[in-house]
Amino acid sequence: MSPLDNIKVVLVGTLYTGNVGSACRAMANMGIHKLVLAAPNLQNSWDEGERMAVHATDILHGRQDFATFEESVADCVAVVGTTARGGLYRQHVRAPRDCASDILSIAATGPVALVFGREDKGLLNEEVAQCTHLIRIPVDEGYTSINLAQAVLITCYEFFTAAGTYQPPHEKAPPAPQAQKMQLMKNWQTMLQDIGFMNEKQTDHMMQGIHRIFSRGVQTKDDAAIMLGVARQALWAHHNPTLEGRKPSIG
Repeated sequence: MSPLDNIKVVLVGTLYTGNVGSACRAMANMGIHKLVLAAPNLQNSWDEGERMAVHATDILHGRQDFATFEESVADCVAVVGTTARGGLYRQHVRAPRDCASDILSIAATGPVALVFGREDKGLLNEEVAQCTHLIRIPVDEGYTSINLAQAVLITCYEFFTAAGTYQPPHEKAPPAPQAQKMQLMKNWQTMLQDIGFMNEKQTDHMMQGIHRIFSRGVQTKDDAAIMLGVARQALWAHHNPTLEGRKPSIG
């Protein structure tokens, strides 16, 4: 069982069903599937919520509704509130990335609530007082307000990453040994001479550039110019199979 299975997203006093649906989609992306609405104050129909949830309607339909915030977190061993505002009782906030691992350790022992406040005014002071942890998403000081569903996505992403369940794709083929790389360079040198890209006097200079490109990729304008020249000369050689009298092209 993953600690993520013990994480539930609690939306407090939510106003718009579209934000609830979008939050469901964000949760599904990050492997979190328990949604709770605490004292919802919805101003529109669930049609928008259904539409915004897309393929995460199972989370939307499986949500739990509670009349009060206290009831929604009563079974939790940790209550993690999110806040963008400052103040006397909000000074101990941490970024989600800085505390996700610690909170996941707690989630291994029981339910943990990730709490998000109202779209217009966030969590009230009395609700913040009931949180065991406070987190704040780092943003530019010029504009600190974040859309509710986006806040859910960012926070859940940090917990998903900290859980270590994602395995990035990796290259199946083993690294090329140096002997194979040097043979590749020899073959390229022969090919570039045969198509007339360079003559013998230019070989050492041009192959240094080719070596660099194969080692680090095309990064500079000079790198790109060399590879464009190779492509143009190769096309010329393809359409003009008689090489006699050709001039090398290096640009």
